[in-house]
Amino acid sequence: MFDLGILNGRLYLEGNFIYSNLYIKNGIIDTLSTSILDCKEKYDANGKMVLPGFIDAHVHFNLGVGENTSSDDFLKGSKKAAMGGITTFIDFLDPINDVSQLDEAFNKRYELAKKSVVDYGFHVTLGNPDGDVKELLNKSSLLGMPTIKLFTTYASTNRQTKDYYIDELLKYSKKTKTRVLVHAENNDMIREKNILVKDHEKARPALSEITEVLKLTEMARYRDGLLYIVHTNCGTTLERLKDIYSDELHSTVILESAPHYFKFNSSLYEKEDGYLYTMTPPLRSEEERLKMINNIDAIDVIGTDHCPFSKKLKNKKYTSEISMGIDGVKYSFLNMFTLFGESIISKFTVEPSKIHGLYPKKGTIMPGSDGDIVIFDPNKTTKIMDDNSVYNDEILKGEISATIFKGKIVVSEGKFLGGQGEYLPRRLQV
Repeated sequence: MFDLGILNGRLYLEGNFIYSNLYIKNGIIDTLSTSILDCKEKYDANGKMVLPGFIDAHVHFNLGVGENTSSDDFLKGSKKAAMGGITTFIDFLDPINDVSQLDEAFNKRYELAKKSVVDYGFHVTLGNPDGDVKELLNKSSLLGMPTIKLFTTYASTNRQTKDYYIDELLKYSKKTKTRVLVHAENNDMIREKNILVKDHEKARPALSEITEVLKLTEMARYRDGLLYIVHTNCGTTLERLKDIYSDELHSTVILESAPHYFKFNSSLYEKEDGYLYTMTPPLRSEEERLKMINNIDAIDVIGTDHCPFSKKLKNKKYTSEISMGIDGVKYSFLNMFTLFGESIISKFTVEPSKIHGLYPKKGTIMPGSDGDIVIFDPNKTTKIMDDNSVYNDEILKGEISATIFKGKIVVSEGKFLGGQGEYLPRRLQV
């Protein structure tokens, strides 16, 4: 007898929809069948989509920035994620400069993440690194973190990775089955002192991303490396890559973006409460936003960069005083489904799963995969009533009826029912 049967639904399987029942046993998807089989619990998904649990490969829970900490710890943040259909997320270790600091950074984050109600992994984060690149890559992989993030900016806070080190990472990335994640902004084009909120985008211009991403892509092509651009935010970046580096897209170069770069534009910084929409990189012009929408096919993964802070910490005169970041996990799929419909599903499921070394455990509903399921009703709408969200008062297409995590219903009709996640060591298949 199966533990849970999901009946009469429209199942999303490897890019296509099929009509079938789905049966879960011991937390694992066991059988897909059109027959009615014996099960302890049944969920009628008639008229609804049955999707793999979503994966958010870019969140920042319990993030310390100077003296301040983001408003969602791993418990609160993972509950919001589950409400949004996310059953797996990947957070980031605190920045390290040398492989000798890796164990401590991992253990610190792991202790904080034990509160999570869904499964989680980590990316390694670099500050201003030096030392043996191969040793760092190998040790990271041994700990189940085959993804290493770096910054090409933030030199003023000693978090910029120099080009020579990036070159070394890319050189050995494929050999060690490690992907290099980059926050890509040209540091020399950025102004940081006495910048008003209304000038946030001008001080970190679109050209700072465009030029940096093109340079990094050329480096990755030359080294036959594995590059991943986080929170891509300029539509011109996508156009240039498609024109010049089409052979590298979706393989050598993976592109991630976030819902807010498709939803909002930089005119919000002119508003009295424009500080609420501050993040780095910033929102872009309407022209760039529309280019993002028109070139969504270049994007492989949707992550949220979820990192909200209280209104008090954001209501400052100068951007250098503001704790940067906004919310995202609870509403990310609804936002993107509203814009793009069914075509967006793969960027929340099978694509991040394969890219980040989670497939086929996550991101699919094939037999043998974890029983992580989202029951989604495309015929309803969701009105966001959340004063702490930048998406408050929006009406979005669709409704997440239930989130199922390892065969147990953890969210039903907007109510969180409980869950316990675990750390997922990952290994890339390249």
